[in-house]
Amino acid sequence: MATIVDVARLAGVSTSTVSHVVNGTRPVSEDTRQRVLHAIQVTGYRQDSVARSLRRARTDSVGLVVSDVGQPVFADMVRGVEHEATAAGYTLLLANSGEQPEREARSLDALVSRKVDGLIVAPVAHSSGQELDAIRRQGTPVVLMDRLGGVRTDQVGVENTGPLRDLVLHMIDHGHRRIALAAGDLAVPTMAERHQGYLEALEEAGIEPDPRLVVTGPGLADDTRAAVRALLEGSDRVPAVIASSTETATGVLQAAADLGLRIPDDLRFAMFDGFPHVDLVQPRITTITQPAFEVGSTAMQLLLRRLNGKSVKNKTIRLNPTITYRDSCGCGR
Repeated sequence: MATIVDVARLAGVSTSTVSHVVNGTRPVSEDTRQRVLHAIQVTGYRQDSVARSLRRARTDSVGLVVSDVGQPVFADMVRGVEHEATAAGYTLLLANSGEQPEREARSLDALVSRKVDGLIVAPVAHSSGQELDAIRRQGTPVVLMDRLGGVRTDQVGVENTGPLRDLVLHMIDHGHRRIALAAGDLAVPTMAERHQGYLEALEEAGIEPDPRLVVTGPGLADDTRAAVRALLEGSDRVPAVIASSTETATGVLQAAADLGLRIPDDLRFAMFDGFPHVDLVQPRITTITQPAFEVGSTAMQLLLRRLNGKSVKNKTIRLNPTITYRDSCGCGR
């Protein structure tokens, strides 16, 4: 196996120069750099990353834990994190928590044991934050993404309450006073904030909240489907439903299809987050869209501040989503 000495001998430079080229620790001339790179290619030299990590006390890796990377919004956040991490020379290690505290704890333990330089986490529902706080106090920087609160550290997410309030008021302006909310798990901070927006809109419009119109639970499509179907059956069915997430929206649309209800003719509908290529779906769905990629990239930028040794105060960033009014809420009619 080729060594750094073999590379230095072939390139006609010192081993320290080879190290500077490989690690980027000191500028070298372009001619020297090219000779070293050519010698690396010829000899097949591969740096021992484990030994290098021990020498530098860094692994050039960061951990990311989300509840379900299969969800479009989390997939875009992951892409944003990875984009910034790769540009900064870090490898991203990704774990799914499956919205289970025990699984999240195992993922965090595995990432910390691999000596990641920092962590970005979208905490699960019912997460106490104690483990993340302990990791942070032990010296590993932690950034919360999407789901804010619980740990005194850098955080980034979107505004949830105001946009959902505006969407409910928009439905009320269409003449609907009985509006159901497929709220999902209110132990998830984002879902709780969106529920708060729903309540604020009703209060502003002088409408007494009806707890029967708020569908809570795990927030999975099948659970939402069964609960919403009960609200859509019979002559007293609700005329409008807003879903707090892509998963709950799937359940609402399945329930409407089960009953043969057409959107927006029989049911007005809108949602937070959205489906990929939503403009290709008929009817086009009114959607609050988060800048998910930007949330991920901002989370990594916050982490890089810590990894680069900057001593700064904790920072919380809220990005603004956009509301696009389409056919499903009745605007097209």
